[in-house]
Amino acid sequence: MTATITRLTAPALAAHRGELASLLVDIVDGGASLGFLTGLDHADAAAWWDGLLPAVEEGALALWAARGADGRLEGTVSWYRESKPNGRHRAELRKLMVHPAARGRGTARALLAEAEREAARAGIVLLFLDTETGSGAEHVYRSAGWTEAGTIPDYATDPAGVLRPTTLFYKHPEHPGPTG
Repeated sequence: MTATITRLTAPALAAHRGELASLLVDIVDGGASLGFLTGLDHADAAAWWDGLLPAVEEGALALWAARGADGRLEGTVSWYRESKPNGRHRAELRKLMVHPAARGRGTARALLAEAEREAARAGIVLLFLDTETGSGAEHVYRSAGWTEAGTIPDYATDPAGVLRPTTLFYKHPEHPGPTG
């Protein structure tokens, strides 16, 4: 794994929105189920990233990017912390994305590990997510120690518009010990 992972601030997100939009378009066109359909327009993808700015500014959404040794954007991951008083201990892991050309290098696992470490540091004791049943992402989560909670049939369409089930996963991030 040669990717460098950094947390994106709101200004960094705004500055790199075009690059982030290209990543999203490439991944959706590659068949990944991320809530978008094949043929996602670059402008619409950029607008989606723009829509995340307020949550990143408020600190509700934490976002990381992985860059390869050549400086190219290889992937992202984020988590969104629950704001309701009875759920502030949990966060939803969202949009683990790795460019098809960067897969198989440990980027997804490194992004997950960083998000999990930072969740623990932020006092989050439960992470959860959903992913298309049978997808490559499902294997990544299982191999990274996530626990399957169940499957919901016909949850969402894949990028081609076909209804697919989703599998729910959860994980308790390991909390770091006291810092010295």
